[in-house]
Amino acid sequence: MALAAYRHLLRAARIAFEGDAYRLTAARKAARDGFESSRALKPDSEEAVNNIVHAEAVSKFLMENLVQGKAMDGEAERYKLRIHERTERGDNESIKLAGKKKSHPTNTKAFRS
Repeated sequence: MALAAYRHLLRAARIAFEGDAYRLTAARKAARDGFESSRALKPDSEEAVNNIVHAEAVSKFLMENLVQGKAMDGEAERYKLRIHERTERGDNESIKLAGKKKSHPTNTKAFRS
């Protein structure tokens, strides 16, 4: 379980930071340090399981939600985004709907008579 999570994390870092050697090296070091610090844990301990779940969540975030931008030549405020095939693309419907909901205290049962 831990080895698979470690490999997933390294793979996700490689995809997320492709072309950015500095951040890729830092991500690999952080992954190695994190797993190395947990090496002495028993595989079935709660802390070990929590660490593996965390590593898998970080892997998923790196793969699906992290997008790198690079400043375009000659244009200080324009960036070229590196969106890959695994980047999550949404339609923003949940964001649009969230803005339309009313969250007034009188709409809850606690304030109704």
